[in-house]
Amino acid sequence: MRILLINQFFWPDSAPTGQLLADVAIELVRQGHEVTVICGDSQYGVCNGSDQMPPVEIHRIRGLRFARHSLGRVLSYASFFAGCIYRELRLPRPDLVVTLTTPPLLPLVGTILKFLRPGCRHYIWEMDVFPDTLVGVGALREHSCVMRALARIADYPRRRCDGILALGECMRSRLAGHGLRESAIHVVQNWADGQQIRPETFHSGGPLEILYSGNFGLCHDVETLWPALELLGNDNRFRFVFAGGGSRKAQLEAACRNSGLANCVFAPYSSVEGISKHYGRAHIGLVTQREAALGAVVPSKTYALMAAGRPVLFVGPSDATPARLIEEFGCGWQIECGDSRGLIDLLHRLEADPAEVRLRGLRARRAFEEHFDTPAGVSRLSRSLGLAPSGEAA
Repeated sequence: MRILLINQFFWPDSAPTGQLLADVAIELVRQGHEVTVICGDSQYGVCNGSDQMPPVEIHRIRGLRFARHSLGRVLSYASFFAGCIYRELRLPRPDLVVTLTTPPLLPLVGTILKFLRPGCRHYIWEMDVFPDTLVGVGALREHSCVMRALARIADYPRRRCDGILALGECMRSRLAGHGLRESAIHVVQNWADGQQIRPETFHSGGPLEILYSGNFGLCHDVETLWPALELLGNDNRFRFVFAGGGSRKAQLEAACRNSGLANCVFAPYSSVEGISKHYGRAHIGLVTQREAALGAVVPSKTYALMAAGRPVLFVGPSDATPARLIEEFGCGWQIECGDSRGLIDLLHRLEADPAEVRLRGLRARRAFEEHFDTPAGVSRLSRSLGLAPSGEAA
């Protein structure tokens, strides 16, 4: 079968969507499919650490440079979309097209290709739900005219595709709220590389270290976290580490510096080679999400923490996917947005009970190995596309 994958990012980009797509491409080739990838030519960040190019045909689109202002952004997206369509029409007709959602509205390209290439199926792999993410970051009001107009445009390909891959039950519910066919929405949770991220031994002695690793953007809750940092940021029993990037990380770093919080440490993204030790220095992994972003995004850093054998402290709504994982597998703790007092009390309790922290970390790795390692994740996605994973009959 000829399969076409379309996304702004792909190997060797370090963008999470590019890494996940590379995992899927490798699995599809292993199954015997002919895989082609159309992607952008600009890198999101550093190389993802894999020197070996996936065994697929890659076509990189040279569109207009991304710009911060609205018009420049629209023109950049439009040039990428046009380049994707032009390039695909020069290729043999695919049997299956999978579009991701970076950049936003990319599934429109899949709808156009399905129309121009009768007989091919189109699946949308929703990495975030646009334009709902704009509400989640406070950029749009939920029932504004602009929001409704953008939703109609974004839902057009969703109503005409053969299937939608959602990252969790919370995202499935969000998409169903758009009036889409629930039978067309398949839950396919993300994964992490359990060979690349290995558990390190819990170190005893010293402060309880809480690690936030990755992007700290506008969809993430800092308001609930801040009172805990103010109270415990100079308490030698605790150490808070924020590694990565994002606009809210910069704001939080400035606030901690201005308040003189000595036990709040800020660092860049970890290298791929040092990722296990990066997680292994911590006792607990922190994940946050704003209530308004429920289902619009699903924090994928949860799976990396589970791979590292570290329990997850999730500050966010109880219906969010990380909270569901914590409840199902007993691999962490969940605090509602706004419950700063509950967060402070929990941290005091965990600092006094390292055995509970270790136990929940062991549960996290066990659940990860059973459900969220790369082989399990890509097989789950392959089945949702109607393809037989390796070793199974078609």
